[in-house]
Amino acid sequence: MSIELVAASIADRAYDRMRSDLVFGRLEPGLRLRLDRLAAEYGTSVSTLREILSRLSSEGLVLAEGQRGFRVAPVSPAGFEDVAAMRLLLETYALPLSFAAGDLEWESRVVAAHHKLAFMERRMIAGDQEGTELWKRYDREFHQVLIEACGSQTLLDLYGGVFDQYLRYQMVAVVFRGEIAAKEHKVLLECALARDADRACAVLEQHVNGCVAYTLESGALA
Repeated sequence: MSIELVAASIADRAYDRMRSDLVFGRLEPGLRLRLDRLAAEYGTSVSTLREILSRLSSEGLVLAEGQRGFRVAPVSPAGFEDVAAMRLLLETYALPLSFAAGDLEWESRVVAAHHKLAFMERRMIAGDQEGTELWKRYDREFHQVLIEACGSQTLLDLYGGVFDQYLRYQMVAVVFRGEIAAKEHKVLLECALARDADRACAVLEQHVNGCVAYTLESGALA
């Protein structure tokens, strides 16, 4: 493997790790990102790290502050409402397209994704909070699979970025609505199998708006 390919591989791994740490709240909102320390932690050079942070800044996960460097993007109630509204806009547009075009293989992926999500939800409802990150990964996977047959990779990519911002808010606020959310996910599964896009969109709005209201009422983002 050439030196250029090795360097690119190292940079990609560092980017993936840092992005995951941002999305899952391991790098807390507002944190000043010190390049020398982070370069050592993520196993890359300072110059490469600057490129990674600039890329993450374009995704809204990091703020570039000119000569002062970078810091993790802050969170706020208004920010969560804005991200949630964008998520709903994209997801309610994509759901009918996906439901209309999805085939048997798509149905199988939807069922499998829900099975994993429901398993983790049952564990958490029973009091096991150690699997929070895995639960949110399965939550993301389920919602992504629901719309993956929409026919537009651009839409899926845009949605993925918005969902990750939404997910970051959930991880920072430690949001889990228990049986309410689990039941809404089950209804979304039923809607997908029945190809009932109208009901699915209505349930999705209830699902997302309920999460936002629950989070804001908790005061976790104040």
